[in-house]
Amino acid sequence: MRERRTATDRRRALEFEAFAAGAGGRLLHAAALLTGEPPDAAPRAQRLLIAALARTYADWDRLRGEDPYDHTRQDLALRFARTAWHPRRRRPMTGLLARLGPQERVVLVLRLYEGVAEEQTAALIGLPVERVHTICARAMRTLRQKTVRRPAPGPRAVGAVGAVGPLAGGSLAGSPLGGAVPPREARS
Repeated sequence: MRERRTATDRRRALEFEAFAAGAGGRLLHAAALLTGEPPDAAPRAQRLLIAALARTYADWDRLRGEDPYDHTRQDLALRFARTAWHPRRRRPMTGLLARLGPQERVVLVLRLYEGVAEEQTAALIGLPVERVHTICARAMRTLRQKTVRRPAPGPRAVGAVGAVGPLAGGSLAGSPLGGAVPPREARS
């Protein structure tokens, strides 16, 4: 009996390691977007991810039929939400999403970066679907208004930077949202 148990434990550990190795990078990036830390140095995001992965590992045997990525993402978002809305735990933020409040960041990361449907996002964070839609639209408006800067008219020197910010040049390919938001000029 003991041999069977150790074999099962080893199999479980190997399955989880494979999952964590495959999904860890994307989940860490989502956590960094939530916390507003730079991806290369994100201790708070790492702590959130480790706690979410620990919860997933504890629930691993009960996840049969469920997607462990969804389970971990849900736990990550809920952990962030619990800590972010606590007034004593707010920390200064940097990056593209720094202008947004915690609720707007959660909605934007789940909807645009993770691709979660409005209904699922609403159920996950306990808000009506209409409210999630409104929060997402407001957050997108805020990002467009404050990050798109047009270059000054006139001649430009070779190598000069004409626009400032992650949306410069009309492309989001280098932004943390990975092209999820079309530039204002391309939407007409």
